[in-house]
Amino acid sequence: MNASELIDKRIAELSDWRGQRIAHIRQLVREAAPDIVEEWKWDTPVWSHNGNVLAVGAFQNLVKINFFHGALLYDRHLFNAGLEAKTTRAIDIFENDTIDEAALKELVRAAVELNNPKPTAAKKATRAASKSKSKKTAGKQAASPSTRKQSDLPKLSVPAHRALAGAGVKNLKQLSRF
Repeated sequence: MNASELIDKRIAELSDWRGQRIAHIRQLVREAAPDIVEEWKWDTPVWSHNGNVLAVGAFQNLVKINFFHGALLYDRHLFNAGLEAKTTRAIDIFENDTIDEAALKELVRAAVELNNPKPTAAKKATRAASKSKSKKTAGKQAASPSTRKQSDLPKLSVPAHRALAGAGVKNLKQLSRF
């Protein structure tokens, strides 16, 4: 059986509200990111795009959506579990809970964007430009602290930087407290 068939089977096995909820989440994920790939890992549905994006699991009294790099995503109100984890964030959904479909789709799109590879040609062009700039400024006084790059965060995707900037995180020390 392929992954999609295994997910169909799991939904059918869960003949209660959890199966219906997983089917609904699956539909929202597909709408948000049509190119996302369905996989079956760890005996649970997983969606990936250049790496794992999210997994959905059924538990006795809840359905959990786990975003593998959720800590780097900006979310106003959906994440309600795993908030202390270093990289992941989760959404626990109970039987009578409603899902903010638009917010979930936006979160899925941001998670997919986070996994998109960085364009290497643009990086090479930027490096070449900075090298020629540094040759031109060689012998000149170093940039003052106020003109230096204000962020010493590691290289992250644009959505991750936006999320961290929105939270007021500008350097590694602040990130460690985040």
